[in-house]
Amino acid sequence: MLLEVTDLQTEFATRDGVLRAVQGVSLSLDRGQVLGLVGESGSGKSVTGFSILGLIDPPGRVAGGSVRFDGEELVGAAEERLRALRGKRIAMIFQDPMMTLNPVLSVETQMVETVLAHEKVTRQAARQRAIEALGRVGIASPAERLKQYPHQFSGGMRQRVAIAIALLHSPALIIADEPTTALDVTVQGQILYEMQKLVREVGSALIWITHDLAVIAGLADRVAVMYAGRIVEEGAVDEVLDAPAHPYTRGLLDSVPANNVGARRLNQIPGMTPSALKLAAGCAFRERCRFAAARCGEMPQLQAHGSRRVRCHFPLPAAASAAVA
Repeated sequence: MLLEVTDLQTEFATRDGVLRAVQGVSLSLDRGQVLGLVGESGSGKSVTGFSILGLIDPPGRVAGGSVRFDGEELVGAAEERLRALRGKRIAMIFQDPMMTLNPVLSVETQMVETVLAHEKVTRQAARQRAIEALGRVGIASPAERLKQYPHQFSGGMRQRVAIAIALLHSPALIIADEPTTALDVTVQGQILYEMQKLVREVGSALIWITHDLAVIAGLADRVAVMYAGRIVEEGAVDEVLDAPAHPYTRGLLDSVPANNVGARRLNQIPGMTPSALKLAAGCAFRERCRFAAARCGEMPQLQAHGSRRVRCHFPLPAAASAAVA
């Protein structure tokens, strides 16, 4: 197994108390697999990605759990070791490209130095690799654009440069945090194709963090749905999206406009996502769930339900016949 995350816990110290952003997340990923990490804003999916890479800065910290990459424990590893892995064997594509790009350095400098930081090759060879990477993400005249600075690119073009940097070393694991949000549909399709091609040809594993279920449906092998810092459902993408077992997953699918027939009013999940500072005991979704019962006052465990894992006392379709307290 390439990546094994076990009982990961990440928290942030605030003036109002401890914010538990990630609570007991466990997942695994092998070479060549694509995992979609789905959830609303604030569900903890991006923090999970940052935690895997050791990118949680004070006042945040990884409070517990294990992250094993290719058999090596990353939680508690020296920063020097993590830096050696980042960019070379593990790459992250951020939602904001300026988290990757330095505004005062040319794209050529940034891409060439990224190659030279991890490999002993000539500067000319590194430059040629940078040109090829820019071409792969659909940037025309890559040799000329390489000489330019980030401010000379549009927002979408900057994101393509950031993605190209992540692909420079054909990493074993890529964590992509909604990287195509700012791109138009045509370019998004091109990037997704390149990602799928890299997974097939190189055997890279990919964690794609998003709220877009349509992207996950066409890209991922497995999907993990997060809510309030926990995974509430995980399984094969076709199985989960075709017949969800958790009421929250069902709610996400019902709220997609394409799933509404005719002029029917758009479905929505009632209420708001609870604050991670004020989570009551029990299932965090129970205040918004029409199947909630007295038993939901106890936290359900993530248990096998058929060929998937579900965190629910009344997994669908059993929930439909559950007594409501």
